[in-house]
Amino acid sequence: MSHRTTVLTVALATMLSACGRTEAHPSVAHASAAPRLSSTSSIPIVAQALDRTVGRPLVDPAEIRSGGPDVDGIPAIDHPLHLTAAEAGRSLVDSEQVLLIEHAGEARAFPLRSLVRHEVANDVLGGLPVAATWCPLCNTGVAYDRRVAGTTTTFGVTGTLYRSAMVMYDRVSRSLWTQPTGQAVVGPRTGTELAVLPSSLLSWAQARRTYPGLSVTLADRSELAASTNPYEGYDSSGSPFLFHGRLDPRLPPFERVAGVSLAGQSQAWSFTLLRTRRVIAATVGGRSLVVFWSPGASSPLDTSDVRRGRDIGATGVYRPQMNSRPLTFTSLGEDFRDDQTHSMWSIGGLAVAGPLRGRHLERLPSQEAFWFAWAAFNPTTGLTS
Repeated sequence: MSHRTTVLTVALATMLSACGRTEAHPSVAHASAAPRLSSTSSIPIVAQALDRTVGRPLVDPAEIRSGGPDVDGIPAIDHPLHLTAAEAGRSLVDSEQVLLIEHAGEARAFPLRSLVRHEVANDVLGGLPVAATWCPLCNTGVAYDRRVAGTTTTFGVTGTLYRSAMVMYDRVSRSLWTQPTGQAVVGPRTGTELAVLPSSLLSWAQARRTYPGLSVTLADRSELAASTNPYEGYDSSGSPFLFHGRLDPRLPPFERVAGVSLAGQSQAWSFTLLRTRRVIAATVGGRSLVVFWSPGASSPLDTSDVRRGRDIGATGVYRPQMNSRPLTFTSLGEDFRDDQTHSMWSIGGLAVAGPLRGRHLERLPSQEAFWFAWAAFNPTTGLTS
C-alpha cells in the first residue's frame, strides 16, 4: 500500500465519520488567476522547477502539496503491453470503466484498473505519441499529445497535488504540468499547453461495441487479475483530498459533470440532469454539440474493486453532423436515434443501425470530472444542472 493510499485512507475515514438550471460563477480561484507567489518550496521537484522558471509560475508553488509518494512513486507506464480485445476481454468486466482514445483509425482502451495504479500511460497510437492520464482524486481522464515544442517527451507522476489534482512532469524539461489542463505551471515550459486528444470514459462493453477491433494497454499481464481500488468510497466522501481553495457551491464537490471548453468558453452538465435527459443539444464557443448519457458504467472509486462500483453511467460529446448535414437526437433505451435518418447511435458515437450504420460522429474534447475539479480549473464555467 502506497503512502498516499495510507494517508488518503485515514483522511477518508475522518471525512466519512463526520431540473435543468444554467448559472455562471466567476469568483472561484484557479490556476490562471494571478497568484501570490512563494519564492521556494520544500518539495525538491517543485523547488528545482521553480529555479528553472523563466518569468512567473502560473500557480503559487506553496499550493503544490505532497500527496504522499515521491517522484515516480506512482510509476507511469513507459513500456506498455498491448492486448487484443479478445485477450483482454477474458478478464475485463463489461461495466468497468476504460479511457477510450481513437486516432488515425486506431482505437485503444486504457482500463482504469491499470490507471488507478499508474495515472499516466506513455503510449503511441496511430503513429502519434500520446499520454493517457487519469487522476483518481478528480476523476479526470484526459489524453494528450506528448510532443512539446517539436520534441517528443514522456510524462511521470510527481507525487504532488495542486487543488487535489495530479501534477505531472515531463522528462525533458522537468516542468510541472497540471493534469486536468495539460498546462505547464512551473518550470522552463511554463505557459505551454499540451494538445488535447478527444477521449471518453466508457464501460468496457461500450468501448468494445464502438470499436470491436480496439486494442488494450496495460502495464503487464498481472493487471488482468488486479482490480483493487485503493480509494474505496472516495467519490461519496464529501470532501476533496488536500484541496486548497474555495469550493464552488453550485453543486456538491463529488457530483460528476461532463465538461467542455471551446473557443474560450466552458460549460458543464451535471450527471443528475444527464441521467434524466439522456441527450442535450448545446452551443459552446460558437460550436454546436450534443451530449449523450447512457447507463452501464461502474464507478471505479466506489467499492474496493474497480469493477464493482455503482452504475454512474457514461457520457460522450459529439459534433451533431454527418456529411455536413446537421443531426438532432432522441434517446431510445441505452442508445440514441437521429431525427433525420432514423439511424441508431451508441454512447460511443457509432451508428449501430439504420442508413448511417458503421459511421462515427466526430468526438469533441471533453472531460468527465468531479464538479470541484472542473470548477477549480474552469472558474468561469457555465453550469446546466
